[in-house]
Parts: sequence; structure tokens; C-alpha cells
Amino acid sequence: MAATPLPVASPPPPPHPPTAATIRSLTAAGDHAAALRALSYLSAASPSAPLDRFALPPAAKSAAALRSLPAVRAIHGAAMRRHLLDGPTPAVANALLTAYARCGDLPAALALFAAMPGRDAVTFNSLIAALCLFRRWLPALDALRDMVLEGHPLTSFTLVSVLLACSHIADDPRLGREAHAFALKSGLLDGDERFAFNALLSMYARLGLVDDAQRLFGSVGAADAPGGGLVTWNTMVSLLVQSGRCAEAVDVLYDMVACGVRPDGVTFASALPACSQLELLSLGREMHAYVLKDADLAANSFVASALVDMYASLERVDAARRVFDMVPGGDRQLGLWNAMICGYAQAGKDEDALELFARMEAEAGVVPSETTMAGVLPACARSEAFAGKEAVHGYVVKRDMAENRFVQNALMDMYARLGDMDAARRIFAAIEPRDVVSWNTLITGCVVQGHISDAFQLVREMQQQGRYTDVATEDGIAGADEEPVMPNNITLMTLLPGCAMLAAPARGKEIHGYAVRHALDSDVAVGSALVDMYAKGGCLALSRTVFDRLPRRNVITWNVLIMAYGMHGLGNEAIALFDRMVASDEAKPNEVTFIAALAACSHSGMVDRGLELFRSMKRDHGVDPTPDLHACAVDILGRAGRLDEAYSIISSMEPGEQQVSAWSSFLGACRLHRNVELGEIAAERLFELEPDEASHYVLLCNIYSAAGLWEKSSEVRNRMRQRGVSKEPGCSWIEVDGAIHRFMAGESAHPESALVHAHMDALWERMRGQGYTPDTSCVLHDIEDGEKAAILRYHSEKLAIAFGLLRTPPGAAIRVAKNLRVCNDCHEAAKFISKMVGREIVLRDVRRFHHFVDGACSCGDYW
Repeated sequence: MAATPLPVASPPPPPHPPTAATIRSLTAAGDHAAALRALSYLSAASPSAPLDRFALPPAAKSAAALRSLPAVRAIHGAAMRRHLLDGPTPAVANALLTAYARCGDLPAALALFAAMPGRDAVTFNSLIAALCLFRRWLPALDALRDMVLEGHPLTSFTLVSVLLACSHIADDPRLGREAHAFALKSGLLDGDERFAFNALLSMYARLGLVDDAQRLFGSVGAADAPGGGLVTWNTMVSLLVQSGRCAEAVDVLYDMVACGVRPDGVTFASALPACSQLELLSLGREMHAYVLKDADLAANSFVASALVDMYASLERVDAARRVFDMVPGGDRQLGLWNAMICGYAQAGKDEDALELFARMEAEAGVVPSETTMAGVLPACARSEAFAGKEAVHGYVVKRDMAENRFVQNALMDMYARLGDMDAARRIFAAIEPRDVVSWNTLITGCVVQGHISDAFQLVREMQQQGRYTDVATEDGIAGADEEPVMPNNITLMTLLPGCAMLAAPARGKEIHGYAVRHALDSDVAVGSALVDMYAKGGCLALSRTVFDRLPRRNVITWNVLIMAYGMHGLGNEAIALFDRMVASDEAKPNEVTFIAALAACSHSGMVDRGLELFRSMKRDHGVDPTPDLHACAVDILGRAGRLDEAYSIISSMEPGEQQVSAWSSFLGACRLHRNVELGEIAAERLFELEPDEASHYVLLCNIYSAAGLWEKSSEVRNRMRQRGVSKEPGCSWIEVDGAIHRFMAGESAHPESALVHAHMDALWERMRGQGYTPDTSCVLHDIEDGEKAAILRYHSEKLAIAFGLLRTPPGAAIRVAKNLRVCNDCHEAAKFISKMVGREIVLRDVRRFHHFVDGACSCGDYW
């Protein structure tokens, strides 16, 4: 190897010339930069300076700690020039092997190992650890076999690395059990030191054999082990939390305290996530109180980070900020900043997240990490006040973070939220290898942008294309092979809302089947998404079946089904489920629960019960009456024609943007009851608050048209044109044979448009013959009734129903979804068609479901 200068050129002469002992002491003290400066001074002082096998190993350790690959190479060159790699012991080569691996140069480490003339047990331990560091699990086990064949003794250090390798070879858990048996026979688990025992616990947990880990833990007196008991307890708590068995982790924590073992910072950092998973705020506060009583724990930045994360996860971001502020500025480590920034971002407080991100480096001098960027990028994407969204990508590149997979995923998510799917796909194409998180991120972007078909195509590609994974080759060095990337619970949770949006239960059933086959259907988040998908697909019975079979339900699961019953017009069932939720104590009602229950009362005309809920939510359940809940009360009264009472509720609210939802509900009620005077008041308020929202203008036009006030209706349309506001075109769609077919009002873009229009013409004539009269009040233009009827005939929902009748088997239900509210005429026509053809027609609009059977609708015409 050519001579390479040692790390620091021409260092200033120290007051006392350094020696090998100086380097060793500086490395031991953690002053790694000073250790390398001392080494450089010794090297520069004289070519024959005493750089011996006692000075170079600690220097290599310091270079590894600083991740300085040039320094490692320089030390390697110095060792070769002084023939220190050929000595009686391989201590220098062993240190260099480890240093190369920790600096990311595995090929150099492997080359060094191959060139070593003599190897000892430490050499093989270093090699095995290096291979594990690079996730080369099978080559690590091959190195173990070579170590045994050469007759080197195995130590507990060997066992820790071997157990780590075995824990990542999930296809054959027997390897892990064999390693356990070998350790017992060799006495490697004897004695007071517990790090090998703890590694064994972790191995069983990673292999999914948590019960085995618990039996092993229970087989020894963990609390009595000198010097190792606390770490063992912490390991058990941590692995249970990471395995999703949070309730058992809490039990172990209580047992630990009962046994007199004092929890430390690691204990709380491991246990606090269980509070988030179990939604046990009271337990989290109990742990926080324990921490506050201990000055050392209270000052521990890692514990503070876990507390911040716990409070933020449980939607107590203000409490999280108080914990953050209690830590002195100089003691705030990077992890604490990251936890608070991510907490703000997850709570949707994007401006607060961005403000804290700006402060962390400018004021505190804390350099953002990849984790920081992955947390703050979603806030950048969502924040309307933050204009430099694409510039953040440049910042990432300048910080040399663009190749980090977590950052790449966050950038994909940002561009997808901005609607730039091409940029998201370019980043995705650059990721290698792609794991399930990368695939899920792009799939989520497609769903968010409404590209549902693209999302399903990506799922097919992820299972076909696969990703690269480590395998062994003939020379023992890892190569690459393809392994399919299988959809996980996050994939399913992302796809199912897409099925719900499209009202496509056939695709949803495929996902449900996959979930059952892969034991994902019992996951509470997947189960909640399945309940929602079936409900929004019109399959309410299947939705209830999934709900009843879930082993555990959270507040989201309950809310989804209560909302579903309300959307289907089953108000009594929705309120009965609400009462059961309260009685079960499985989940506490929140704001969304009351929005769902009040909406159910509104759709079913349950005025008194709805008002009773509205008045009791703060008193009995601690839920504040937010603007959205006020809007629900307005909707209940407005649908029932009690417009004066509804107006009084709006008047009681603080004026401003928070009244938008309430005024919108009130305007809809004025359209329903044809109250021109109050409708004008509501519309003018909405024009002030949301001047670019087309639905407000359309509703006022409807009110004027129904009253025959064509001149005023024309004025509203002119006002829309002047502001550049355009009405969203009506679109309806239907799933047939796994494909989604879309129809626009009067359009002819569908391949079978001519056939569909002809069939609609035939249905129209049959309906007219049986007494159907078009409701021309739904047409906003002052034209002849014949022209209005011609427009109504080809409304999008009528075309979708006609296509369904043509393309589905006789007797099959027709399921149609629409992006807007169904008009009165289409509602009446669907009743006639259902009776004429003897079919059930399920029509989902933006507000609710209508089930048409034998000429009647489930809403009872109360909608």
C-alpha cells in the first residue's frame, strides 16, 4: 500500500510529547480527534517514531468512532510500513478490520481478513460482527463454521453476533434454537454477564417466537442477576413492545418495579411507546410522574424524547411541547428535536413544525438528520404558508441526504401531495433496493391523487419485481437475489380507502381475502379499513360481520360503523351502536363519533335524539361543541324544516370562518324547503367567507330556479363567471367485472356510449308510460320543459344505472357512486327503474346511500 499521510498534517507541538499510552488514554476517554492528532504528531516527529501494536489499535478505534475512512487507511499504511500486520498477534489487523467495517468499507475489511497470515478468535469475532453490520447473515454463519473448523474458542461476543444473524433468517428458526443449544452446552450463558442472554431473548422475539422468549425470561431470576438484571428486564420490555404485545410489556414493567429493580432511562424509553399503542394516557402520565421524581431521569434527553412522542401520539401535542420546553436548551439532543418536530407534523400543526425546524440549527446549533427531514417534509408539503417546497429538495441534496431511503420516501410523499406524480416516480425509480415502505409511499400517493387503478397496478408490480436481498455465494461474500415484496398491513390500509372511494367491493373482497390468508385481518387498523370499505361499497351486512369478528376495536372502528349506519339511513341502528360503544368502555367517544351519530340522526329525521346528543356531549363525555358539531345540529334542524332554530344556533357561534360548515348546511336546508329569504342570507354569508366555492352558488341557483326566479338565477351564474368559479361536473361510476366505468352527464366518451344512451331512451319511455314525470326544477337554465327533460334523461347516474343493467347478470344488484349529491329527478327515476326491472339499485352520493327496491327508497324520501 502506498504511503498515506496520517489524518492531521503538521500538528502544533503539544506541551508534552505524546506516547502510545497517550493515544490509548485519549481513545478510552472518548476524545477521538485528540487521539488521532497525537498519532499524527508521533508519525510526523520521526519515521522511526514508536508507533507500535499498542498505539495503532486504539487509534484505529478512534478513526472508526469518527467514521473517518481516510484515517483508517492512513493507519493501515503506517502498520504495513512498520510490518505490524505480521507480528505474533493480529491485534492491529483486528482493529483495522473492525474500523473498515464501521466506516462502511466492507470490501476492504474482507480483503484485509483474506491477507492476514495469522488469525485468532478476535479476528473471527470481528469478521462476523462486520458481516452482521452489513446484514450479510449467511456469510456470517459461514465465518462461524470456519472459526470452529480452525479450532478457535467461541466466546459470548461470538454468540451475540451469531444470534443476531440467526434472528434475521426467519425461514429456518431451527438455526436459532441450535445456537441456543450450543451456547448451553458450551457454558456461554453461565456467569453473571447477561448480554449474551439478552441477545438470545431478542433473537427469539425477532423470529416471532415471543412465547419462547418469555419462557426463557421466566426460567431465570432476572432481578437477581448481579449487574445484568436491569438490562434483561429492559430487553424483555423492549421486545414485547416491538412485537406488539404492549399489555404484556406493561405487566413486565410492573413486575420489575415489584421486584425492586429501579427503572432507568432505557426502561422508560422502551415502555412509553406501549402507552401510545394501548392509548393509555393515564399510564403515560403515571410514568411521567415517576420520571419527574428522579432528577437524573427528568434530565435524560432520551426519556424526554419518548415522553414527547407518547403525548404527541395520543393527541396531546401541547403536553409534548411542555416536556420539550422543560429540558434546558443545551441538553436537548437531536432525538428530542426530532420527536417534537414529528409530533407537530403528525398533529397537522405544520407551521409549528417548520418553525421548530428552523430554530434547531439557527439557535441551538443542532444539525438536522435524515430522521428530521423525513419528519418535516410532510409539513412542508401541507403548509400553505410555506412557499419553498421544492427548495427543500435542494436542501436535502446539499446536506447529502438524497440517497437516504427514509428521506427519499418523504420526498416521494411530498411530491405526491403536491400532485407531481412524475417527480415522485423519478425518486422511486432511483431507490435501490426498494422495500415495502417505498412501494407503500408511492401507492399512497396514487390513492391520494385519485389514481386508484395506478395504485392497484403498483401492487401487482411490487409482488412481481421484488427487491434485492442478501444471499451467500460460493466465495462466502454476499451477492444479490430477488425476493418478492409482499403487501403488508399498511399496503392494505392504503388500498382499501381507494376501493371505498370507487364503491368497488369486488376489489375490496380480493384485499380481504389476502388479509385473511396472511393473518392481517385481525389488525385493528386493517379491520377498521375493511369495515369502512364494505360500508361505503353498499355492503353493510359484511361491514357489520367484519366489525363483530375483530378481536379488538378502537375509536376509529366504532366511528366508521356508526357513520356507515347513518349514511345508509339506519339512524336507530347507529344510535344503538353509539350506546353500546359508551357502555362497552372499549373506546371513548370523540368529536368524530358525535359527528357520525348526529349525521345519522339528521339522515333519519331523529331530531329530538340528535339535539339530546348535542346538548349532552360536553356534559357527559367531555367533548367540546366544535364548529363542525354545531353544523351537524344545524343540519338536523334544517332538514326537519325548523329553520328559525337552526338560524339561532348559527347566530350563537362566533362570526367568521368557523361558521362556514353551519351556513352551508343551512343553505342546503333552505334549498330543500325552498326558503328564498333565508337562503339569500346564508348564501351572502358564504360568498363572503368562501367566494370561490362553486357549491354555494349552485345551491342558491337551485333555490331561485325552484321558485321560478330565473333572472336572479342568471345573475348568480354571471357572478360565478366573473369570479372564474366553475361548477364541478357530475360524474358517476360503476364497477363491472373488476373494471371501473365512469359516466359524465350527456357525455359520449365511453366506448359503449351509444348502446347505453339507447337503453336509457328505452327505460325513459317505459317510465313515462308508468306515470313518471321529470322534475324539471333540477335544471338551472330557463329553457323549455322539453329541453330540460332531455338534459335530465342523460344525467350521469342514470347512464351508470343503464350500463349496469346491460352488463350485469339478471337479478344482480346495481351499485353506483356519484361525486355530487343525487338530484331529485334521478332519485325519482331510480325508484321507477328498480320496480320496472325487479332489481335492487344502490346509489351512493357525496352525502349518503340510497337503496332502491321495488319502487321505494331506504331514505323514505327524507334526504
